[in-house]
Amino acid sequence: MHGHSHSHSHGPGGHGDHVPARTKRLLTLVTVPLILLTVVGFVLLRPTDRLDLSEAIQLPTDLYNATVTSINAVPCPGLEDEAPDCRQAEIRLTQGENEGDIVTLDLGDPNAVRVVEEGSKIVVARTEIEPGIVDYSFSDVQRGVPMTMLALIFAAVVIALGRWRGVAALVGIGVSLAILVQFVLPAILSGRNPLAVSLVGSSAVMFIALYMSHGINVRTTSAMLGTLASLAITALLALTFVELAQLTGFASEEATYIQVASASINLQGILLGGIIIGSLGVLDDVTVTQASAVWELHQANPAMGAAALYRSAIRIGRDHIASTVNTLVLCYAGAALPLLILFTLAESRLGDVLTGEVVAEEVIRTLVGSIGLVASVPITTALAVLVVGGSRKHAEETAPAE
Repeated sequence: MHGHSHSHSHGPGGHGDHVPARTKRLLTLVTVPLILLTVVGFVLLRPTDRLDLSEAIQLPTDLYNATVTSINAVPCPGLEDEAPDCRQAEIRLTQGENEGDIVTLDLGDPNAVRVVEEGSKIVVARTEIEPGIVDYSFSDVQRGVPMTMLALIFAAVVIALGRWRGVAALVGIGVSLAILVQFVLPAILSGRNPLAVSLVGSSAVMFIALYMSHGINVRTTSAMLGTLASLAITALLALTFVELAQLTGFASEEATYIQVASASINLQGILLGGIIIGSLGVLDDVTVTQASAVWELHQANPAMGAAALYRSAIRIGRDHIASTVNTLVLCYAGAALPLLILFTLAESRLGDVLTGEVVAEEVIRTLVGSIGLVASVPITTALAVLVVGGSRKHAEETAPAE
């Protein structure tokens, strides 16, 4: 009988089955400098003095919660002789220095703020017109309770299925959001290059999220290296085609506000950074799946050669990539649906719609992200096969003779 039975037992977490020390050293030699580069990037690009744009773009900074106590029909401004077609609300402030006060709020045309009814929980903006004279205006509805409920259901579902892995994944999400809010956004607002900031931020998110969710092992490292290589391809393609298509980043109304407020913020860089950060989440999914596929195929049939292992894993990757690319396209199409409806109503030609900057941004974002996604499959598969190939060779060399 052959002496292979003990050679493929699971290592820590079942992901490092007898990987030779030489392979581990090689992975460490590649990974550690990348982590150090990310740390150096964090230090060099750390946010300094944040630009205060609130005054320039006239954002309401004093927002308070309130409850609508009653709504009355009143004549619209300038149409006092007409029927009372506008609405006026009495609201009770539930937050701020004037908490408990009852104030009047003009809601205007009933079609303008249809969500507000008696008993509605809303958010109002407080504006001091002149010393001692304050005006309140409707800003939004309060969504904290339903969104918190949904977040708790999400966390419960993830933990129920993933258990400790699920907890680690949730912590990884928290860290990712913290990097985005505490590093990426402030650094861009400090005038740093958005492309460089997004690359460093994405790399940090990738290292932390992958290792926290899947453990520090050779399987995760293979997926991480595949993700990083694919992210580099995505960044290069984005840089090339955003330049060739002469996309300025001015397409959205929000971008125009930012540029008016501060010419030092590079909108084209923000567009590039958005493409990179948006691609990262999908890349993680594909690369982790591919690395896992290679490991599971190898463990199911340790005698399978490298070429056969690569072909089998690529077949799995083809199925995954087909559905993922379709998902990516539908996500972007769904986000741009109101805009597409607007162009359809205007009876614009399809070619004009697709090449106009607003839609062209989404098209290039989708195509660049999809190419990076497709490239991640062979790259990650090849890396994982090299690692488990070394593992199999080591196991054969160390197996006892018959």
